[in-house]
Amino acid sequence: MSTPVLHYFRLGNLGRGEIVRLFLRELNIEYENKFYVYDDTWPSINKSTGVSLTGTLPILEIDGQRLYQHLAILRYLSRRAGAYDGESNYEKYLVDAVSDIYNDWRTGWVTQLTAKAPDYQGTHVKKFQDLFTNFYSRDASGPYLLGNKPTYVDFAVFQALDNDEAIGHGPDALSEPLKKLREAILVRPNVQGYLAERAAAK
Repeated sequence: MSTPVLHYFRLGNLGRGEIVRLFLRELNIEYENKFYVYDDTWPSINKSTGVSLTGTLPILEIDGQRLYQHLAILRYLSRRAGAYDGESNYEKYLVDAVSDIYNDWRTGWVTQLTAKAPDYQGTHVKKFQDLFTNFYSRDASGPYLLGNKPTYVDFAVFQALDNDEAIGHGPDALSEPLKKLREAILVRPNVQGYLAERAAAK
């Protein structure tokens, strides 16, 4: 079996591809990175090489397939592992609902990279911290959306919190449920190892 290949822009620890990298490491899947420059040359590079059918990245080559759309990739990896996706119909709904909320957060975050809205932290960040907090307050049996069962969306929300901080717009203080989520992700052994490698590479 060939080594999976992750195609993404050279953006450090920002963006959609980083969630896929983090989750691959959580699942202990070895993979190869294929990086592209994120600038106005990308459309012509993509046109000449045909790398991306959708014109966007990340793309994950795995199991003889080319997978597009980062949330769909996370779902594929979860189902491939037979975990991280909820068990009952309602659990799967919760994971899907929060992944949709995360995607709405991401749209505003991407806009902020160039638009630089002065009220981003007080409006966008607060809105989504409140939404995430509401969902993560529903099951007190553990720090994850589904209590003590981690799912792929936990890693997406973790990345959202990290990326707001990375652009200097993290909340003044995380809510208790989100603080517990973050701490729980940070101590997962494979995640710890990956983040240590990432920090050493800076």
